Amino acid sequence: MVKNMDINFIKKVLPHRYPFLLVDRILICEDEYVKALKNVTANEEFFSGHFPTNPVMPGVLMIEALAQTSCFMAYNQQKDNWGDDVSVLFMGISEAKFRRVVVPGDQLIMEAKLVKKRKDFWWMDCTATVDGEIACAAQLSAVLRRGQ
Repeated sequence: MVKNMDINFIKKVLPHRYPFLLVDRILICEDEYVKALKNVTANEEFFSGHFPTNPVMPGVLMIEALAQTSCFMAYNQQKDNWGDDVSVLFMGISEAKFRRVVVPGDQLIMEAKLVKKRKDFWWMDCTATVDGEIACAAQLSAVLRRGQ
């Protein structure tokens, strides 16, 4: 189990960069479970347009944050073979539900649990919470690709 992967480590694993890097810290990373956080600040670019007088984090970005978080399960299982030619590609989403708005000042806690894995294909149950309340939940799928 790996704990407290900081932003410098996250940038080594994920290709995303500001303003699209949506994971600030990996808190727990196991073969079938990962927990991460995103500090939601008033300086996020998307708040200038969503919505200027009532800032709300877009649901699609919560899903993206969950997808980025789930990549670390693949990393944890493949770390001995991980390199610049490895990508985790988002395949699908189902059962997405949004239960609570996320606003500046919130700390979004994201969790992904592996449901099924077949070769390089992954299916995960994911949740994002704020103060213990579910903000978003979805089932995500991804594929691990090498040499791209």
